[in-house]
Amino acid sequence: MPLSALVFDNRFVAELPGDPSADNRPRPVQRACYSRVSPTPVAAPRLLALSDEVARMLDLDPAELDAEELAQVFSGNRLLPGMEPFAACYGGHQFGHWAGQLGDGRAIVLGEVRTAAGARHELQLKGAGPTPYSRSADGRAVLRSSLREFLCSEAMHHLGVPTTRALCLVGTGEQIVRDMFYDGRPRLEPGAVVCRVAPSFLRFGNYEIFAARKDLDTLRTLADHTLSRHFPELGAPGRDSYAALVAEVCRRTARLVTEWLRVGFVHGVMNTDNMSILGLTIDYGPYGFLDVYDPHWTPNTTDAEGRRYRYAQQPDVAFWNLVQLANALVPLVGATEPLEEALGEYAAALGPAQDGMWASKLGLARLESAEDRTLVADLLETLQRAETDMTIFFRSLAEVPVQAPVDAAAGPALLAPLLPAFYAELGQAERGAWTAWLDRYAARVRADSLEPAERRRRMLAANPRFLPRNYLAQLAIDQAEQGQLELLQELLQVLRRPYDEQPEHAALAARRPDWARQRAGCSMLSCSS
Repeated sequence: MPLSALVFDNRFVAELPGDPSADNRPRPVQRACYSRVSPTPVAAPRLLALSDEVARMLDLDPAELDAEELAQVFSGNRLLPGMEPFAACYGGHQFGHWAGQLGDGRAIVLGEVRTAAGARHELQLKGAGPTPYSRSADGRAVLRSSLREFLCSEAMHHLGVPTTRALCLVGTGEQIVRDMFYDGRPRLEPGAVVCRVAPSFLRFGNYEIFAARKDLDTLRTLADHTLSRHFPELGAPGRDSYAALVAEVCRRTARLVTEWLRVGFVHGVMNTDNMSILGLTIDYGPYGFLDVYDPHWTPNTTDAEGRRYRYAQQPDVAFWNLVQLANALVPLVGATEPLEEALGEYAAALGPAQDGMWASKLGLARLESAEDRTLVADLLETLQRAETDMTIFFRSLAEVPVQAPVDAAAGPALLAPLLPAFYAELGQAERGAWTAWLDRYAARVRADSLEPAERRRRMLAANPRFLPRNYLAQLAIDQAEQGQLELLQELLQVLRRPYDEQPEHAALAARRPDWARQRAGCSMLSCSS
């Protein structure tokens, strides 16, 4: 199917109250879920990358798509029949503090596509120009951040992490001034627009803004739309279904953060306006993947001092954010007790999810006892004794000869497959700590019910070989800024099969190189994009 055949059925704008003003300037927007606004045209759009899979998800045939037409439409230069572009109004807590109205300051939804199978997908351009929610910003995005979002959202899908998707990446042919680290050293960067795709981009902050303003009519209308559009199984709108909505979002969020931990992902800016009501990874900004295992690492320079959004803190922050969502719905429920009970679903889902995650990463049928959880805790502590590549370590753990008879040579033999994961030669103390843990682990595996072949299969399915590592994304950005897209295309292909060995691409599974240790974009990122 060609692009012109897309079918739009825009329920969000049809069912929810909109901003009566067409004034596209930064301002408070009251009693409205969105403002109608058109993308701002760009100078010379050029298609840089396309996800064939997302195109097919939208019933588009990649072979029938014209690169020039894609560039015109998904840069915002041309609207297709049926598109009704808008920017959403929402608020949010940022770094634990209420920030008031935020909204889509540089994101514009083009419309909702309805597929032949009955699925609905919002198409949203990020970097499409100013909106009433832009505050002092220009509404644009640079190639640096846009490429990172395009690459990572598609990679996360294939890793098995709930996420928004990305259809395409378009260069704008324009230069944008950005101060990457807000240190008074701005520079010109090439602009780009990424087309994001999701069933909905609703986030916790969409509900918070109306609760904060005591606009209960709009809050109820939005909550009712959410139930009928995304959670019809929860029943007709009412007190019980509002609480059930919170419970379901808790369960989905528990699964989401567990999957983040499994692959070593750090969102970097888990504000409530960046938390999806559908339990998806949303708003890829200063994210990063752990190279060296460090539970205290955050990729966001803005978060460097407090480390609120560090890797190991993400489950707790997610619950804090869920409490803010529940607080926003208190006026609709009329009591706190049903919502407190609903919030209990988070812990009820998180514990088993994390147990299952660690069991799969370690090749166990299940975590069965306090001793098993101690084994996990001791592993995480031992990982910090020396710089250890998290991804390579867990992938290599499947090769440890745990079934071999225990003898004097068992320790070195158990440790040998893991040596490529360490960034420096292990000292005697580190070797001793690893040998002790591996002895316990081997004994636990031999006592487990899984057959060796099934154990290995499960471990390789849970522990990826390939990730969109920070330094690889930066290398792709460096090349793309020079007009070279070969590495980006190679990464897209490899990351479609992140659990396969793909020996011809072994270089893309290597440890972080030393030059990337402190380089901007590899170890340090900001919200500037």
